[in-house]
Amino acid sequence: MGKSCKVVVCGLAAVGKTAVLEQLLYANHIAGSEPMETLEDIYIGSIETDRGTREQVRFYDTRGLRDGLEFPRHYFSFADGFVLVYSIDSKESFKRMEALKKDIDRYRDKKEVNIVVLGNKLDMQEQRRVDSEVAQYWAKTEKVRLWEVSVADRRTLIEPFVHLASKMTQPQSKSSFPLSRNKNKGSGAVDS
Repeated sequence: MGKSCKVVVCGLAAVGKTAVLEQLLYANHIAGSEPMETLEDIYIGSIETDRGTREQVRFYDTRGLRDGLEFPRHYFSFADGFVLVYSIDSKESFKRMEALKKDIDRYRDKKEVNIVVLGNKLDMQEQRRVDSEVAQYWAKTEKVRLWEVSVADRRTLIEPFVHLASKMTQPQSKSSFPLSRNKNKGSGAVDS
């Protein structure tokens, strides 16, 4: 295991951020349980990447956003990754998640960061307010991966988090400027 990656989980209040983490890490979310307001909780999980290595991930479960409440800026600077959560039965939660993505881009000044988006409450299809194709098109234009998930089915949660852990812990590629390329001693400048 390498360094511990820091992932910030954010979205509108009551979209299921804590339920996603509880179900993913401990398989103990009870469907229909009353949501509790989170101030900030930290969860530590060990996730197997697509390379077969186990990586430690520190999840920062943030307070759900409400009207007039701005997302704390300090999260933007230290995170290695973000999980943006919206609820498929709430257009407002999708719009807030879009705004969070713009904030991440702005405050990180387009520095590379890994982001996955979860459309939660897939088990509530009959109350769907966010069109799946519209959400996938948005994700494609924003160059992020989006999964529709349900905390009622833990299996839907695994792939997005394996993908995120794998992306955040990819081995560094070899330098495009190898130091031992020129066999000739000297300055390396060649006149033609």
